[in-house]
Amino acid sequence: MTSSLATRESALGSGVNPFWAPLAMVLTQDLALRSYFRERLVLGEHNLPLEGPVLLAPTHRARWDALMLPMAAGRRITSRDCRFMVTRTEMDGVQGWFLHRLGCFAVDQGRPSLTTLRFAIDLLAAGQQVVVFPEGRINRSDEPIRLQQGLARLALLARRQGVPVRVLPVGLAYSEARPRFCGRAAICFGEAMAVEGSGREAVRSFNADLALRMQSAEQAAREAVGRPLHSP
Repeated sequence: MTSSLATRESALGSGVNPFWAPLAMVLTQDLALRSYFRERLVLGEHNLPLEGPVLLAPTHRARWDALMLPMAAGRRITSRDCRFMVTRTEMDGVQGWFLHRLGCFAVDQGRPSLTTLRFAIDLLAAGQQVVVFPEGRINRSDEPIRLQQGLARLALLARRQGVPVRVLPVGLAYSEARPRFCGRAAICFGEAMAVEGSGREAVRSFNADLALRMQSAEQAAREAVGRPLHSP
């Protein structure tokens, strides 16, 4: 770990704890997910990079998403953790205490701090994978995906600083809009996207392409659980 990454990780208090992280993996992947869902499907796993800086860009349909991602892309699969960028409110209280120890870090969506952005870029430069929900919130509607600009700006900023980051569109789906006990869950990884250009037009163009790819990945996931996105 570089000194700048270690310094910022210490300042944010968001390191991966060697005791809590493996315990959380057992509790979430081996107990919670297996007990709640009768089937958990992973599609497009060949698209998941096993090394190099990666920004995971998943759809956000339920709180279960935060457990499905580490199951399909976490330490057991890629030998590295999913470092979630989450909202400040999610880091409050007991939940926040645990999230800090699982390597999550907070961002102010309206005005992200330079420390947070630099920390995310440091993680990417160290060859880790960072998870950002580009919709910014849980969305259970079937309307076209609308993305905030934070992930695209982060990807372009990382590229300008010489970090060859790839962005991976991810679709998550459940057999019901609000996941139910003994339902089915699926996650689909689309093809990784390269980051190009600079400025506002590059952000808009990248976001438009990313939204389409996330929608396609979600469609595949929903078909897998028997709830097609564009049902008649």
